[in-house]
Amino acid sequence: MRVSEPVPAVASLLDLTGRTAIVTGASGGIGGGIARRFAEAGANVVCHYNGNREAAERVAEAIRAAGGEASVHQADISTGEGAANLVAHALSEFGGADILVNNAGQQPMQMLADMGESDWNAMMAANVTGPFLLVRAFAEQLRKAGKPGAVVNIASIEAHNPAPAHGHYATSKAALLMFTKAAALEYGPAGIRVNSISPGLIHRDGIDEGWPEGVARWKAAAALTRLGRPDDIADAALFLASDAARWISGADLVVDGGVSARPTW
Repeated sequence: MRVSEPVPAVASLLDLTGRTAIVTGASGGIGGGIARRFAEAGANVVCHYNGNREAAERVAEAIRAAGGEASVHQADISTGEGAANLVAHALSEFGGADILVNNAGQQPMQMLADMGESDWNAMMAANVTGPFLLVRAFAEQLRKAGKPGAVVNIASIEAHNPAPAHGHYATSKAALLMFTKAAALEYGPAGIRVNSISPGLIHRDGIDEGWPEGVARWKAAAALTRLGRPDDIADAALFLASDAARWISGADLVVDGGVSARPTW
């Protein structure tokens, strides 16, 4: 949007009608929530998965049942071929993508002293190399089409403060924050905005039973006294992808219920 262009009406700010979004890791809780919310806002959605096709299909089916448009595509996005194929799929299905949400990743727990080189490299491939390859392929598709676009990278509050046994994960998410800024700087002149979200602890099935002490600690530390939900992150992603965030790029939006407001000392 140029300086001289009219300001969008409030009612249209979150309207994604006519746009297509690629959501990686749509087979997971946060990714599925983002895919459904974007479809509700009018976007066509490419639901990416790597190993769990059944879960991605359920998300796509829910979108279609609600009257939206969705496709499902498998890809190992830590490879250049996989990233390129995912972007090409969006082109063949919907004429190209306008929005990319880099949500796919991994979070195994392992102490640094016990970590092998392959463990470290696998984390970086999933959480850093994958987003890099996808942003590059996505931006090239937009450049050829002469269109603007938006990228939302899903990072973590651990990019700001690491936890024990999460050293490689926290490092990868910190790298993703810097990549977000670097990509925003380089792709901004082409009209491509790049931002990130750093979620806090998000509820998933079984977490209360499997980690009761951790859930209790989180609720005690969070200013809003609850765990997050996938829709909390989905709405933040919708904002950053939409015209409501048209002059925001290179930013990280922390969505953690106020945990970061608590002093760490």
